[in-house]
Amino acid sequence: MPIPLGGTSNHFRMDALRDLGAWDPYNVTEDADLGIRIARRGWSVRMMDSVTEEEANSRLGNWVRQRSRWIKGYMQTWLVHMRSPRRLWRELGGRGFWSFQFTVGFSVLCTLLNPVMWTLTAVYLVAGPGPVEALFPGVALYLGTLVMVAGNLLLMLAHMAGCLERSVHEAVRTMLLVPVYWALMSVAAFRALAQLARPSRRYHWELTEHGLVPDSRPAT
Repeated sequence: MPIPLGGTSNHFRMDALRDLGAWDPYNVTEDADLGIRIARRGWSVRMMDSVTEEEANSRLGNWVRQRSRWIKGYMQTWLVHMRSPRRLWRELGGRGFWSFQFTVGFSVLCTLLNPVMWTLTAVYLVAGPGPVEALFPGVALYLGTLVMVAGNLLLMLAHMAGCLERSVHEAVRTMLLVPVYWALMSVAAFRALAQLARPSRRYHWELTEHGLVPDSRPAT
């Protein structure tokens, strides 16, 4: 499957990187684009069983700018590779093509559609089922509601399990705020979409400030 690479702990053979044309200087999530080009070439990416120690982004404005850049890069990656869908299908195959749609295209689409779905949920709770039931077949509406509730609960549990596995016990309660995290992701997504629509901001790289949390670990 094509893997939209992240920005940390990537290791490349220099000859392969040069052969691919290196990074796209106009894509603000250049590693994700590179991961798709690797798959289109017919090459593979291996995962190493390792941990990357990096500082989490701890300021809201800084975090939104960072996520906005990442999402804008996903939008750019999807648009670039979908310029010729038939060619993309030939090079990735059916499974790879749909994997690309779900990991890159639909992940962005979800962040844009979330506010619409939350608004419909609020209308349902305030005005009753009538207005919303008129828009969806009953089976789709209530199965969708079940998936939304169960999916969010499972996501919280998965994050809690990750905290416990890493012995970050004080962060377990914070995972109850996962829905707030997704709301902020939608803020970042609409910011990214607005920038992509403006030629002067289309390739603008929003810098992320690092080193915000002092290192409190004892010297070794």
